[in-house]
Amino acid sequence: MSERVLVATADEVLVVDPARGSVEIASGLGGAAPTGLAADPHALGRAWCCTHRRGVFRSDDDGATWSPAGLDGEQLMVVAASPARRDRLWAGVEMSAVWRSDDAGRTWRGTAQLESLPSSGDWAFPPRPDTHHVRWIACHPTDAGRLWVAIEAGALVRTLDGGRTWVDRAQGGPWDTHELAVHPDAPDVLRVAAGDGYFESGDGGETWASPMDGLEVGYLRSVAIDPGEPEVVIVSAATHAHAAYAAGRSDGRVYRRTGGGAWTRAAGWPDPATTIAPLLIPGRRRGELWAADERGVHRSDDGGARFEKAAAFERTPRHLRGVGLVTKAS
Repeated sequence: MSERVLVATADEVLVVDPARGSVEIASGLGGAAPTGLAADPHALGRAWCCTHRRGVFRSDDDGATWSPAGLDGEQLMVVAASPARRDRLWAGVEMSAVWRSDDAGRTWRGTAQLESLPSSGDWAFPPRPDTHHVRWIACHPTDAGRLWVAIEAGALVRTLDGGRTWVDRAQGGPWDTHELAVHPDAPDVLRVAAGDGYFESGDGGETWASPMDGLEVGYLRSVAIDPGEPEVVIVSAATHAHAAYAAGRSDGRVYRRTGGGAWTRAAGWPDPATTIAPLLIPGRRRGELWAADERGVHRSDDGGARFEKAAAFERTPRHLRGVGLVTKAS
């Protein structure tokens, strides 16, 4: 079965065919500005895109066309599809709150209020400190009621009961989580890329460590785990926030870590660093990892040791908001 890599930019969704090296612009968003993207693990060709105040959109044809799927008017920041239960979706918004759908976006309901947590008085998004939002949602691979929610900035919180109640941030954990990755073969081992560094937990978020040996920079944007090896982790990083996201003024790079070893630089990126810190996702096969930056989509077949360009963008996107891998429906 062939695959497509979907890349959400600040303006559109790009559909990348790695086998042909082609890039097409999706239709159906009607000018809505994407803010996040997720592939659906249960349905071939299905993906989800959240937008700035235009709601969630759904695609069932490998990302080529999109149609509305609820939450119009909400300031959406992230969408996630549960790997443990078909048709269950989660969406995070600003101000920080989480919405849930159990019927593939036909209806949505709010979860318990995040701002009732004791730490909420400390939450603030640095560029606009009067607000904060849900930056990332990570689902447990087998338990549909468990997930982790990153507040930008101030907390990584979790629920064990599908959002009826929330557990506040743990002492020693990440403050500014950007992404959290979980491997299905190690569901209680959490890997976090955060503005305050790299963090990992072996007990579902109760306790945390921050192994940084080998990382030359400390602002981490994205994280992914080798689909065939839970101990192989890659992260993207930059010197600071302003050097991570905007094409033309960034110094992003990719690092790899195996087991308890030190981080090492992945090959295939400019040195000295001149590109954004790429968005990272796992592939379907052992050793397969994908990355997207302003130049295009890149692939590794050796667990992130080396990346090669799979498709180039015709024009440089302003910003990248999300990336997903879908298996073609036909």
